[in-house]
Amino acid sequence: MSAAGEVTESVRSEGDRQSGSNVRRGGRSFMIAFYAALRAIKLYPLEHSAVQKTLAELAQVAEELRAEEEELEFRVSGEFIFINSTRLRLDLSNYATFGHILTLCKLSGIGAIHVGPHGAARDWTFLLSLLGGETQSAPAERYKEIVSRLTEAKIETFQLDAPTETQTDREFNEEAKAAANRTYSQSVAVTKDVINSVRIGKTPNIRKIKRVVQGIVDQVLNEETSLIGLTAIRDYDEYTFTHSVNVCIFSIALGRRLGMTKLQLYELGLAALMHDIGKSRVPLDLLQKAGELTDEEWKWMAAHPWLGVLVLFQFRRQQEELSYRAMTVCHEHHMKIDLTGYPKAIRPRQVSLLSKIVSIADGYDAATSRRVYKTEALAPSAVLEEMRDNPRRGLDQVLVKAFINLLGIYPVGTLVVLDTFELAVVSASNQNPDALSRPIIKIISDAQGNRISPPLAVDLAIPEAGGQYARTIIKTADPDRYGITPGDYLL
Repeated sequence: MSAAGEVTESVRSEGDRQSGSNVRRGGRSFMIAFYAALRAIKLYPLEHSAVQKTLAELAQVAEELRAEEEELEFRVSGEFIFINSTRLRLDLSNYATFGHILTLCKLSGIGAIHVGPHGAARDWTFLLSLLGGETQSAPAERYKEIVSRLTEAKIETFQLDAPTETQTDREFNEEAKAAANRTYSQSVAVTKDVINSVRIGKTPNIRKIKRVVQGIVDQVLNEETSLIGLTAIRDYDEYTFTHSVNVCIFSIALGRRLGMTKLQLYELGLAALMHDIGKSRVPLDLLQKAGELTDEEWKWMAAHPWLGVLVLFQFRRQQEELSYRAMTVCHEHHMKIDLTGYPKAIRPRQVSLLSKIVSIADGYDAATSRRVYKTEALAPSAVLEEMRDNPRRGLDQVLVKAFINLLGIYPVGTLVVLDTFELAVVSASNQNPDALSRPIIKIISDAQGNRISPPLAVDLAIPEAGGQYARTIIKTADPDRYGITPGDYLL
């Protein structure tokens, strides 16, 4: 390519990025106005000033965005919302908004809404009243009803489409999975190198560690579902390394739901990735011992938090700045909030927020994994229940509830039995906070036990005609009993 061509391409790329940023900013404003109008219509009579104000604001925001971009298409695909083919990112500030609108669109059988020019408040009033209205119809029937009512009212501002998977959706999903796989495998490889280097007395490259954490933060901010799904692919032989990466992913994802900034997430991720670095100072045969530990061996194992602090101090002396918060997390992640854990606190103290987050992520991943001395992993749903109900775990219950909201009652990778006697693997939690018990699943076998290939993707939160659900989870199941590896259905 010529120099002029490279400059042109560079200008075009910069323009595309700027355009995408503008669409995201305008799209978020549109979604907020959309949600506010929906809520106002539900709470007040149509003639109420609050309803009229929110509808006027929605019409104005929509028209400004449409005029600037020369089109306005609002589309849902799976758990994502797109404005003009640009995906809007989910964060704490818009979590409830996105979840509510996604649910309404699914229940109404709507995949996309094309907004034409000069949409008046009256047009939006009619559409939102239809979307938010009570119904017992199945989504496909509901979609036909809404289209018919709009036609009868001679409202031409909106063109509705039923859900379809576009080429853009397929490409996005494939790219997201590929990016998540790259991020995960690189993270495990670097973590393995770090721990092995410390074990033989070498100082690892801190810059590599920081790049890994940055990659995980970027991936979680961009599309966390695929990366969280990979935590369910447990490698028995590589537990030490995958555990550190999983704890890092869970911690960053939870921190994001708590509203942390990107810089705070980076610091949290670095602390989480390094939380067990002290185990590199514990004898290898002790870490891999299958039987119970003696009192002397347990003292060695319980020393790994403060041994980790020493390792991180060495990092700090020999290379570049390493946050003291990472050392604090390393020291505190087994302390429990009432200080009854280990190491014993010398004086009264408050366990830091980062340590509380990492403790939850660490406990969850450890309990749901098989190891040398624990050949049977617990079901993810059972672990979450125990973390919530057992005060002896010493976890912050507000953060535990936020963690359950993140993963859902049935976390990704859980094997479940449906009331139809089909078997399914949970592939994603529902973004609607009211649908935590109705995740998105992949049905992998029918009622007779015959494997289904490819698996059938189903959103359990979408009812059929009459408001009844076609399928409901009745219990979780042990994958080993059925010879199933849930991770095979999450790649």
